[in-house]
Amino acid sequence: MNGTTALDQVLQRADLVRVGSVHEAGADGEFRVNLCDPAESDQLRAAMAVESLPGTHCMCLGDVRFELFDRDGERLAVVVLHHGAALRWEAWESDAILADGHLFLAWLAGHGVPGPMRQFEADRQRAEQEAQDERDWLAAMPAALEGLAERILSPSRTGRRPSPELLSELTHRLRLTLPDPVERTLALLHWYGSGSGRHFGHPLHEDVPGQLLGAVPIADLLAALTDPRAGDRHDAGAVRHLAGGKTRPDQKRDIARVPEPLRARLLARTRRCADPDEQRRAERWLAPPQT
Repeated sequence: MNGTTALDQVLQRADLVRVGSVHEAGADGEFRVNLCDPAESDQLRAAMAVESLPGTHCMCLGDVRFELFDRDGERLAVVVLHHGAALRWEAWESDAILADGHLFLAWLAGHGVPGPMRQFEADRQRAEQEAQDERDWLAAMPAALEGLAERILSPSRTGRRPSPELLSELTHRLRLTLPDPVERTLALLHWYGSGSGRHFGHPLHEDVPGQLLGAVPIADLLAALTDPRAGDRHDAGAVRHLAGGKTRPDQKRDIARVPEPLRARLLARTRRCADPDEQRRAERWLAPPQT
């Protein structure tokens, strides 16, 4: 009984469904729906229609629990909704992908449970924003690295740091196409400043230009930041790099070489941004020493 139509066969026999939160058993919001009404039964069957059994399991416990009962009160099945897109049932060897997850969420919202729909929409919007941020970040990548995008994005796909071999190849390409160290450093600062700007919770691939900047001599970094071509995006990259955690082999000494006018410029830029964590870090690292 592990096919995609198996749950529908159970639903045809069900007279009652009890719905509640996986995380708060018995909490307010639990409700029951009488499935003796053919229209109600048909709506739930359509909402819980399964498209496929891909052989995978979500790692979480799920969001909403559905208990199905027959007319004698015998429990027929317990099904758990995961992320508005999949169902878990012990009769299946894997989680099942819903044919129309949005329809299921609409069914819940129509029965007074709008939370899963709101969470689904929030997750969708966040995913769309992250995808756009990734496209913008790749657009800011130096042209010399064209063709290496997938390898550069691999840390976010695998959860692993970029390999020394990749960093070495990127460095080699940049030196070949941008032999001037100031121009090369400007390109890295612009790229690093085009990311999310977060010190925590940022995509791992955004660390790639940061690691490349860590090997740039501080003299070249300062020359780039005082170059007339340096703008706000370069300053953003510099703040993120200099005020990050352990971004340079001798970070404290290097920052001590940053002239006061440049410090003031970087701090002013940081104070205009909305990220309080970035502001705190910049104040810690770049504020003039107390006399």
